[in-house]
Parts: sequence; structure tokens; C-alpha cells
Amino acid sequence: MSNKLKVAILGGTGMVGQRFISLLENHPWFEVTTIAASPRSAGRTYEECVEGRWKMDTPVPEAVKNIVVRNVQDVENVAADVDFCFSAVDMTKEEIRAIEDAYARTETPVVSNNSAHRWTPDVPMVIPEINPEHTDVIAHQRRRLGTERGFVAVKPNCSIQSYTPALAAWKAFEPYEVIVSTYQAISGAGKTFKDWPEMVGNIIPYIGGEEEKSEKEPLRIFGHIEDGVIVPAEQPLITSQCIRVPVLNGHTATAFVKFRKDPGKEELIEALESFSGLPQQLGLPSAPAQFIRYMQEDNRPQVALDVDYANGMGVSIGRLRRDTIYDWKFVGLSHNTVRGAAGGGIECAELLKAQGYIERK
Repeated sequence: MSNKLKVAILGGTGMVGQRFISLLENHPWFEVTTIAASPRSAGRTYEECVEGRWKMDTPVPEAVKNIVVRNVQDVENVAADVDFCFSAVDMTKEEIRAIEDAYARTETPVVSNNSAHRWTPDVPMVIPEINPEHTDVIAHQRRRLGTERGFVAVKPNCSIQSYTPALAAWKAFEPYEVIVSTYQAISGAGKTFKDWPEMVGNIIPYIGGEEEKSEKEPLRIFGHIEDGVIVPAEQPLITSQCIRVPVLNGHTATAFVKFRKDPGKEELIEALESFSGLPQQLGLPSAPAQFIRYMQEDNRPQVALDVDYANGMGVSIGRLRRDTIYDWKFVGLSHNTVRGAAGGGIECAELLKAQGYIERK
């Protein structure tokens, strides 16, 4: 019998659910034993459910092909057989909040890729390298839910991963104002070019809700716990534009930053390359040895060459240079469905296990 923790994937047939299943193949700590999705998928094997719509580059893992998909609404029965859940369900925000809380109340921790709980005051929203201490708020959330073991934790929006780590690395230089534009891959909408042929050779200058997330979520990441809730930071002030571009995987950001202090270029690069967090100290399985790398070439980072850095879990920064209006500007790149979605969720779960929040039932 495996000593791994048993995991359910809620919303396992969608693109992010597929990415969870792909990344968890042969994971040293976690094993996918249950997959739940909408009622129309329930009762069929996972292989049957994703036939003709498997969107990963690697095949469907053998270990999950014959798992019979369950109805995600059958909360008690799904939760009974697992130690915790990853959530990637496709519902309204109200429905997502309700179902994630319902799973948590069965004493089953939920690590969510969804945005519904990102602003619930006692739900930690974590980039493990940056704000692992925010998991301390779980004790307060458990009191609200009336649970001893169950809780909900979330990872932040995929687009902020390409610039927020740099701002975290530069905290000592006191960044206080940022302009950022993100150029976001179509997989961020759960699409491939086969699904969305209109995106070939096209740019769409609007992604619903993304600009608010890009401006506000980093402040919650940089915030602190006070009276049992996460209090967002007040700075840096961020304004953004978010654009959909004809790229399959990889969100690119261009950012302009003002600092209260006056760092030099080498100081900024050193801060990026030396930036490390609790995941690296703990040796978490999904943690990149070097979270942020700086690329000296003028034409890097590039999606085609760099999106898979550190198996998609690292962040690439380049083109750092003085600006004529702001202090410094740079380009960042992160993998939106690995670091920005399922991979980031898995690293969050690894952190929560290492901290003692996720245990065997």
C-alpha cells in the first residue's frame, strides 16, 4: 500500500485539472486516487471523459485512465476517500465558494486554483516563496468553519507570477509605484489554438477581471495577518493592462518601477538571483532550486525558449534597465498553467504538508 497522501482533483476534466493530473504523475508525496467533475462526466472512466479533449503534451497517465469520475456535487462521498483535494472546478464564484467550503467542512483540506476565495479574509492566498507565513490564518478560518482539520487555501492569479516575485525580491529597495502590462497565453482561458482558432495571428486587448487581479492581488500577497484576517499592503501602487496574445503557454509582463531607495543594476540582479524562500529551505519536491533567474541577453526571456525554466516552476527576468520616467523597467516570464496554476497549487500543498496543515486522515 502506498504511503502517499490520497488526493482528489475537483474539476479534473478541464485544462487546469488535466495539468494537476499530469504534474502529479509520480509525485513523491501525493497520489491521485479520486477525480470528480460535472454530473455529465460522472460514471465514466477518466480516459473516456477526456478522449478527444486532452490538452497536455504528455499522454494521460496510466494510473488515472480507469478511475471512474465522480459527481463533484457528491461532496461527502468524494471527500470520504481522500486526505485532501485540489480544486479546479468551473462554476460561478458563489458556487465555487459554497462547494469548497462544503468540502472543507468534511474535514478535507482544499487547495484551490480558483479565484472565488482569494479575497475571503481568513483564506490564505500563497506564493510559497513569498508569503508562507500567511498559512497562520488557517487557525482562524477553522474556527469560522467549525472544523479541526478542514480549510481552504488558494494560489493567486497566474498573471501576477511574472512580476510579483521580482517586486518581492526588491522589497528592501522599497518599490512604491508600478506600471505593468501582461501579455497572456490562451491556455490561461483554458483554450488551445484548436479550440480558439480566432486567436491565431490575433491580439485581444481585454481579459475580463484580469486588471483588477493584477493590481490588487500582489498587495494581498505582501500583506500581514491582523485580528485573524489578511490585511493587504498599501504599496506598491500598481496599475495594469492585460492583453491576450497568440501564445499557447507563458505569460509575459513588462513592468516599470519607482523605488524610494536608489539601487544599482547589479544590486537589483543580485537580489533577484539570490532570492530564496521556505520551499527552497525545506526542499519541497516542486520548488525550483533557483526561483528567479536573470537573463543577460537583450532578447530574453522568450516564451519559446524560456517558459519551461525549472520545469515551469521558475520565473525568468530580463531587460532590466533605467527608465526615463520611472526608475527601472524589466520584462518577466512565467508558465501560466504550471507556476501560475496547477504547479503553484501543488507547491502550496507541499508547503501545507510540511507545515503540518495537511495530514493523513
